[in-house]
Amino acid sequence: MIADIEDKEVGDLYKTGIIQQTAYWSKVKKLQGLQSKAFNFKTKVSDLYTDTDDMSYFVGDLLVILQAVDEDHCIAYVPYGPEVEPSEENQGYFLEQLSESLRSQLPINCIMIRYDLSWESHWAKDDDCYDLHGNWLGVPERRIQEMRLNFNTEHWNLHKSNTDILPSNTIFMDLKRDDDMLLGRMKSKTRYNINLAARKGVRIRSLGLESLEVWYDLYRQTAERNNFFLHDINNFKIILSARANDTLSPAEVYLLVAEVEDKPLAAMFLVVSANRGTYLYGASATENRNYMATYALQWRAMQIAREKGCTEYDFFGVAPQADPSHPMYGLYRFKSGFGGDIYHRLGCWDYPLDKQKYQYYISMEFKNQSYHLS
Repeated sequence: MIADIEDKEVGDLYKTGIIQQTAYWSKVKKLQGLQSKAFNFKTKVSDLYTDTDDMSYFVGDLLVILQAVDEDHCIAYVPYGPEVEPSEENQGYFLEQLSESLRSQLPINCIMIRYDLSWESHWAKDDDCYDLHGNWLGVPERRIQEMRLNFNTEHWNLHKSNTDILPSNTIFMDLKRDDDMLLGRMKSKTRYNINLAARKGVRIRSLGLESLEVWYDLYRQTAERNNFFLHDINNFKIILSARANDTLSPAEVYLLVAEVEDKPLAAMFLVVSANRGTYLYGASATENRNYMATYALQWRAMQIAREKGCTEYDFFGVAPQADPSHPMYGLYRFKSGFGGDIYHRLGCWDYPLDKQKYQYYISMEFKNQSYHLS
């Protein structure tokens, strides 16, 4: 299936709306101390899709992040890649062929390839996976998932990971609409809160690197309020300062803040790449939440993304369904109010290159959730 694979300069990665597959993201990871490699691959169109006999070749590429596990071993991580999405019947075989082609291109001590797939979940397309109210029931047990993806593979070597790293559920907004149409698709409460924020005098402006402490103070409040891990400020400095303007796949990063009378109430990172705007990080103050600043912030971010030529907006992470017991239910309720379409990804899948060491790795990963890729 994979006719040819060759390494390429990271700066030559093709332009894409998936920021994790851009030269910009490679730059971010480099500044965080991680190495990355880029590859071109070539395959027949008819081997990708079942509804065509097109014998021409498709050329795609992917970014691979190399992360050390210990002094002697590493993992190859493919964030939201490869971008091309074959027909479901061909997906497992495609990943198997791609993995075997990559084997000789990766360090000899590489334990596995982990694909964080942005492809739509097979179970998102099954009517039987929804209840009478249209709520998604989720995926079946791991064994069933592996049977389905490994269908047509030669080695049955694709394994569902213990955990997904990037969000496997998101909401996409279609930006190919004017303001009135976008507002009309929103829930009435969301639309009301956007207008309320405007009446209360909430204003949005873009911050520079010199104002990163404004973001970090809001982020600290959010972490304390929701009891999640507080990342170092340097991680956000890298996101905002990384530049890949001399490459084929740069990205524009905006740090937006919502204020009332110069008092910061909420902030977010908006990343624009190709046709997509992505809401990467967000934070808000614990006080003055009645100003509905987060609603004004998202609305302005969508407008900016559209002004920059984007046709879609990625909310980047929600609970898979409206389940109040899910830790991300609050994000689901907030983000779904904007009227977008929920999208369920396949998530992380592993292709072991050294089966014995892979088994040891995943056992450690299962015992210690911090023992996986960051």
